[in-house]
Amino acid sequence: MSKPEDVRAVAPALEGYAQKFVQCDLWNRPGLSARDRSIVTVAALIARNKTVELPYYLALSLENGVKPSEISEIITHLAFYTGWANAMDAIPAAKAVFESRNVGPDQLPPASRPQLQLDEAREKQRTTLVAEQFGQITPSLVQYTTDVLFRDLWLRPALAPRDRSLVTVSALISTGQVAQITYHLNRAMDNGLTREEAGEVLGHLAFYAGWPNAFSAAPVIKDVIEKRP
Repeated sequence: MSKPEDVRAVAPALEGYAQKFVQCDLWNRPGLSARDRSIVTVAALIARNKTVELPYYLALSLENGVKPSEISEIITHLAFYTGWANAMDAIPAAKAVFESRNVGPDQLPPASRPQLQLDEAREKQRTTLVAEQFGQITPSLVQYTTDVLFRDLWLRPALAPRDRSLVTVSALISTGQVAQITYHLNRAMDNGLTREEAGEVLGHLAFYAGWPNAFSAAPVIKDVIEKRP
């Protein structure tokens, strides 16, 4: 991460905004915990393949209560939602941070372990809808979505369902994937994300993913919140 004096030497206004609004205001706003802001930020950086600042924010995540096992799981999860290469590009930064803090294999989630309980009714509804829409066009996508994502990845216990949803929604907003936000934001709120937290995620990501991505997602998020009971 660039030092304040280095930023000031090139863009003094940028350094001023960083100090005044990002560090002294955004990260201290109520409505979203520092831990959640760390998760949102790390998800955005990995989703956008912005690895220069990733070591700083990974270290900050650990300081804010995100466990090494959760960081490991966030990277794994994002391989599916932002692409394999983005997750792989995050590995060196995470490895360096883990080594600097003596994080060993015993603090990381195993490749396989007993899974969380599947919501059979919700999964049957999702599977049926996706199969009807796309089964004839791309059976491989339908099969992998069921077998790998929702019957495996989403059931891994190293990341709580709410946090997994938070990572997913943050990545979708950060990459401008507005068509997928409705489903995943509803899932996130079913998993415990509040309306206030959803709004704060959007405000936070304006700084880390850009105002256009935040405002492109805003109408979708507004629609989801207003339609929920």
